[in-house]
Amino acid sequence: MSAPQSGASFLPIAAMMFAAGLGIPVFASLNAGLNQQLGSPIAATAVTFGIGLVISTTVLAFVGFPSASDFTLDRPWLYGASVFMLFYATAIAFSAPRIGLGNAIFFVLTGQLIAAATIDHFGLLGAIQSSLTPKRILGIAVMAVGLYLARKPV
Repeated sequence: MSAPQSGASFLPIAAMMFAAGLGIPVFASLNAGLNQQLGSPIAATAVTFGIGLVISTTVLAFVGFPSASDFTLDRPWLYGASVFMLFYATAIAFSAPRIGLGNAIFFVLTGQLIAAATIDHFGLLGAIQSSLTPKRILGIAVMAVGLYLARKPV
C-alpha cells in the first residue's frame, strides 16, 4: 500500500469514512429489523446482499466492469472480505434485537479497535504499517473506555 494521504486530499476521505461510520449502525438497525420481519438473520442478510448485488452491478454498468483477467487467485485471501461481511451482517441482525443496538455496536467497535491496531502495527493484509506507540495505545484505551461508558446497560 502507499503512504497515508495528507493535507487537502485527506479531508474528503475522512468525511467519506465518517459518513460510512454513521451508516454502520443504520445498516445494523435495518438488517436487525429485517431479521425480525423475516424471522431469520440468514434470510435478512441474503436479502440485504441480494439488493446490494443488484445496486452494485447497476453502478458497474455505468462506471465499467473490471476485466475478467482482473479476477485472479493470486491472492485468494482477498476474497475473504465477503466472509467477514457476511458474518458481520448476520451477527448484527441476530444480536441487536437481543442485546440492543448500542450494546451490539459497542462490541463491534471494540473489536474494530483491537483488530485495526493489530493490523496496522504489523502491516498485515497489505495495510500501511503504523507501530503501536504508548501514545496510540493510550488513545485506543481511552476510546475503549469511552465506548464502554456510552453503551446502554442490558
